[in-house]
Amino acid sequence: MAKVTLKQILLAIGIMVSLNSCYTSKIYIVRHAERLDDSADTPLSEGGHQRARALSDSLYNKGIEYIFVSKYQRNRHTAQPLTERLGKQYEIYEPKPVSVIVERLEKIKGKNALVVGHSDTILEIAQALGTKPSISKIVHEDYDNLLVVTVNKGMFGKKITLLEKTYGQKTLP
Repeated sequence: MAKVTLKQILLAIGIMVSLNSCYTSKIYIVRHAERLDDSADTPLSEGGHQRARALSDSLYNKGIEYIFVSKYQRNRHTAQPLTERLGKQYEIYEPKPVSVIVERLEKIKGKNALVVGHSDTILEIAQALGTKPSISKIVHEDYDNLLVVTVNKGMFGKKITLLEKTYGQKTLP
């Protein structure tokens, strides 16, 4: 029978600890759906409600554990069909500074999350998570972007990737 040394035991423990610290998280980032008007706390338009349902259809089977929305009703209403379908509650965050929501997202290890933001925050959130979106600005009429940030922490470091998609009815040609 082979003798196991203390060095081999410590190596095995080190490997197990390293494997336990490995995880993959997906952060789905979207702008709120179409606004009814340009007032400060506008609800969604009918098209916005359709987009919110399309978001729910797109993300229903993605293992979403956390849903973050800013304090505005258009953001809450964008996430509402998914929260109801999943039986989850959303958490409200302040849209600025984005560092607050990014710090919260960085604590989610091995879980998936949805963030419903604004035209002037979603790219900034993706960048702060360590990605480089190909677009530099979300214009007022653009509502269909779906940014998927994947954080993969392995034994030899962390890899962060970005997939830029769209969902629902196309908003720009």
